[in-house]
Amino acid sequence: MLYWLPVVWLQVRMARMAEDAVRGGQSLPARFWCFHRIWTALGVPAFAGVIAILYLMVVRPA
Repeated sequence: MLYWLPVVWLQVRMARMAEDAVRGGQSLPARFWCFHRIWTALGVPAFAGVIAILYLMVVRPA
């Protein structure tokens, strides 16, 4: 659960940066790509956690 909070915050910030870049006709700022690397680093374990929870719910180990 702890991985999801910063991931969501980063995703919202990145979406705003992308919208601003489109409105201004500019390319994405360097900070966007820094946030993207962090988002990926946190998002992969968060997604793996959700898959593990789903697996445990389906298999129901004793």
